[in-house]
Amino acid sequence: MTTRRDFLKLATGSAIMTMAPAAFARTILLEPKEGERILRFQNIHTGEKLSATYWADGNYIADEIAAIDHVLRDHRSKEVMPMDRNLYDLLYTLQQQVEKPGTFQVISGYRSPKSNAKLRSGSKGVAKRSLHMRGKAIDIRLPGVELKHLRQAALNMRAGGVGYYPKSNFIHVDTGRPRFW
Repeated sequence: MTTRRDFLKLATGSAIMTMAPAAFARTILLEPKEGERILRFQNIHTGEKLSATYWADGNYIADEIAAIDHVLRDHRSKEVMPMDRNLYDLLYTLQQQVEKPGTFQVISGYRSPKSNAKLRSGSKGVAKRSLHMRGKAIDIRLPGVELKHLRQAALNMRAGGVGYYPKSNFIHVDTGRPRFW
């Protein structure tokens, strides 16, 4: 005999499955294990690739964070800066938004003040007080995702700055105040 409680469990489960199959598929596709956050990077200047489970069971994983920081170092000076962990969470969420668990191609992560000054002398698009120098910004693209779609997803998050550089084929995201250019 089916109890009222059994009926409600069955009905609730059926309703959830019919209303949100995309959410279930997204969870299965983008999160291999519950409670883990994985990011993949390829530094286009050094050729280094990394897949890192940077967060698991409610905690950041120090060794994995250090490995990401190393891949995102200033490729000119080889200086490593501890990057803002919120930037990693922003990137993880961005992947969830575009539903593409791919490898971020990194154009620029950390920039030393000297590297930033050198880039600034040759371009009007480099900020004097760039958040790259504080480990709070990254320039990326995500193969398989149109750049304008990646930009729109970042804008929709309202989680920080978003720059759009279609001629150079990358977007900039940072953990500063929400703004765009």
